[in-house]
Amino acid sequence: MPYFNCTGEIGKPDSVPEELPGSKSQAGVVPSTSAADGVSSSRVADSTGESSQETFKSNYAKLPDYLKSCLDYSSIVSNRHPVEIGKLVRLLLAEGLIQDKPGDIMEVVAANVVKELIDLGMLREVDDGSEVEVPASYLHLSIVKLEKQDFVAKTANSPVRRAIRDDGRDIFPNDEGRLIQSLFIITAERRGYSSGSTGGLSRAYMRNVCGMRFLLVLDLDGKIVYLPDEVGDLIHLRYLGVVNSDLDELPRTLGNLQKLQTLDIRMCGKLSELPIEVVHIQQLRHLLMSKSIDDCEIRVPEGIGKMVNLQTLSGIYGGDGIARELSALTQIRHLGVKRVSEDHAGELFAAIEKMENLESLSLEAEGCFFEETSTTLFPELDAFSPPPLLQEFYLLGGLIEIPIWLASMENLTRLTLSFSYLSESPTSALQFLPKLKHLNLWEAYKAKQIGKEFCSAGGFPALETLKIASEFLVEWTEIATGAFPRLRSLSFSCCSRLVFLPEGLQNISTLQELYLGSMHPDLERRLKGEDNYKTKHIPKLTFGLALRNLML
Repeated sequence: MPYFNCTGEIGKPDSVPEELPGSKSQAGVVPSTSAADGVSSSRVADSTGESSQETFKSNYAKLPDYLKSCLDYSSIVSNRHPVEIGKLVRLLLAEGLIQDKPGDIMEVVAANVVKELIDLGMLREVDDGSEVEVPASYLHLSIVKLEKQDFVAKTANSPVRRAIRDDGRDIFPNDEGRLIQSLFIITAERRGYSSGSTGGLSRAYMRNVCGMRFLLVLDLDGKIVYLPDEVGDLIHLRYLGVVNSDLDELPRTLGNLQKLQTLDIRMCGKLSELPIEVVHIQQLRHLLMSKSIDDCEIRVPEGIGKMVNLQTLSGIYGGDGIARELSALTQIRHLGVKRVSEDHAGELFAAIEKMENLESLSLEAEGCFFEETSTTLFPELDAFSPPPLLQEFYLLGGLIEIPIWLASMENLTRLTLSFSYLSESPTSALQFLPKLKHLNLWEAYKAKQIGKEFCSAGGFPALETLKIASEFLVEWTEIATGAFPRLRSLSFSCCSRLVFLPEGLQNISTLQELYLGSMHPDLERRLKGEDNYKTKHIPKLTFGLALRNLML
């Protein structure tokens, strides 16, 4: 099937670079367990040179069809920005690019395909590994480049995946005679670009979108004030994403979309409730509903406990009897709950403990004042016992102390503690977790100074990324020799009081990236002078604006 990526201008394709841009090579070779026999398993970064280009072409040509199709599709959805791995998995399923295997969970099969492409270097992990992108070398091979007249001729009566970068003129492209199977639209204000009005996509524009009756995927990113009833006519639709919009309600005709697998309505700032018709979509597997922190949650109607195919449920409020219904959803693998309070915490935690397949859990406490801050305080956490297979845990809310059970979560690979405001370091309990790869401490610890006790020799044996944000932190005095043996990325955000980087930072040979956000002026001067030896071995240094200007 053709892969085309087009701008909002009628028939004008996105350019794909003729030359492959150069970049630094990535260190290390990862053995592949891929079925793609004969494909190099090295994590080859983009590079110039005829021999390198021929290697890329050879590797691409040797891919089995199922991997080639998934790589080509990944090139469409990550062409402009990296894509969440979870979103990519859901899109691959909606497109029918993952072969159905009786007895297997299809999301797991799709995730394994993504991992195969990562191990082959054909997908590249970004930041903390939650997103991926296609390196330019393979992007160049995956996307067909056509001139305007060729696009019109070659896509007639042929299924097409199309991406539109709206320019704000509210003119829907003429797609007559083309069978659009997947449509991705990024609106003008999300792109920071407009040649005219930025009022968002109009009702007429959206009605034209909903006239594409054979759509499998519709992904809308940006300002949309109206989703017409005609969206219910897209009876083949398997994926509907409407994110970052101004919607205040969803049409009840969504209940007609009985083949829908994914409904993604995250960051719809005015949306407060879900129409009851949605809970009757029995094939729905992924319901993502979170809004911003201040806007709280989206209320769901009674009956959600009957949605036995749900794999993902996020942004839900656990009160109003919903916690009781959640106890029936034992198949859930990804769960996110907002406004956890004493009224329903016990019932909610009891329901979660029954979810033996749960892999990812996000809990956000209800708003109140804690320790003279506007953060929140978690109730009844000591009595909670997380499911044994849990791999990702996001906890947003105040803590008196770190829960004892957190140190025994041996399968945990990703942990975020936000606005915990702990008086004692959480790392004393966390540094011995054997599989923890990604740790995010966002206002998690109130200390002004941390030292060698933050991580002992051999501590955090699997940790690859560490992010720290703290309004209190002034100094990290020293890193113990042998600590953080696999750390590759260290980030400091919103640490405006931080004056000293730790002694011993220069001894972490695996460190590939250091990010420094808004820093104290004294630290800026030290990094340019006496403390330069601590960071000069790090291949990638990224700075906040003030520091970047000073370093230039």
